[in-house]
Amino acid sequence: MNILTEEITQQVTETAKQFTAQYIKPYVMQWDESQEFPAHVLHEMGKLGLMGVLVPEEYGGSGLSYSEYKAIIEEISKVCGSIGLSYAAHNSLCTGHILAFGNEEQKNKYLPKLSSGEWIGAWGLTEPNTGSDAGNMKCTATKKGSDWILNGTKSWITHGKSGNVAVVIARTGEARTKNNATAFVVERGTPGFSGGKKENKLGMRASETAEMIFDNCIIPDENRLGKVGDGFKQSMKVLDGGRISIASLSLGIAKGAFEAAAKYSKERYQFDQPIANFQGISFKLADMATEIDAADLLTLRACELKNNHQPVTREAAMAKYYASEVAVRVANEAVQIFGGNGYTKEFPVEKFYRDAKLCTIGEGTSEIQKIVIARETLMKF
Repeated sequence: MNILTEEITQQVTETAKQFTAQYIKPYVMQWDESQEFPAHVLHEMGKLGLMGVLVPEEYGGSGLSYSEYKAIIEEISKVCGSIGLSYAAHNSLCTGHILAFGNEEQKNKYLPKLSSGEWIGAWGLTEPNTGSDAGNMKCTATKKGSDWILNGTKSWITHGKSGNVAVVIARTGEARTKNNATAFVVERGTPGFSGGKKENKLGMRASETAEMIFDNCIIPDENRLGKVGDGFKQSMKVLDGGRISIASLSLGIAKGAFEAAAKYSKERYQFDQPIANFQGISFKLADMATEIDAADLLTLRACELKNNHQPVTREAAMAKYYASEVAVRVANEAVQIFGGNGYTKEFPVEKFYRDAKLCTIGEGTSEIQKIVIARETLMKF
């Protein structure tokens, strides 16, 4: 990494750290208990240029790289995985899709509002009965004149109710056929577009997860992103970047849990000495630190490839798979180190424990990541 890039990353990291301390940390458990999605926090992030961190300045963004993006997500997620998740979904998925595949008119129309935080973005691929099996989606878009009519339901959508604009992938061909899906931009307030059930979740409770429902929702063809039939291919490329963001989210959670556990192990006394002195605890911390560093390096490699516009499917899947599983293991061990205190909401690690699990599921389960990694690896032989 060159010196200039390293300096910028450090500056952005400090900005995110200060923002998190002021706007997020005091309210974490309040939002978690109430399941409140604090949309105002994302609006405030927009004022600092964080909501369009990857968007070029010509479209109102900050024009930074995945290195800075990774650092921001980590700093937020060390304190609150929910806000880290919402931030990542806005940037990588909705904004990222429009940036990668929108035409100039679409970019100029949507990216400035998304980058400023005026608008919050959502992205719809998953459906009630088609998670990993996206080729069999039931949400359809039918061409009628110069318009498209959307019908169906998208589920497990971050900002499904509160998002001001959504990128929606709908089936425009026969089920299970090649190139059978197309992406569209749908604005909140469009007749026939509504938010549905909000999920009551184990963790990430302050990040809104809800259905998006389309009932004869008429979308002009000018809202189509790219060619008809390219929606699924576009989504796979968007998810490459999205998986880097989930790896970064996982790292933030893991680092937050580790730091809390390490600090506690030096403050908690048993048998007249800090529990960090006991091999059973120190070895746990050693394993946690090693796995976090390994996950960090995998994620940094993926960021570097993405920054240089090189193929990253395999490396992004590796980073996401490993970092998410590390987050779960580290959070679990952090609770163990805290003992009974770790099982209470008075200490931070129980929330890290609950939040971490989502990282092994969202944007492709660990099992899907293994399929991607195996496929991409075997192509070389």
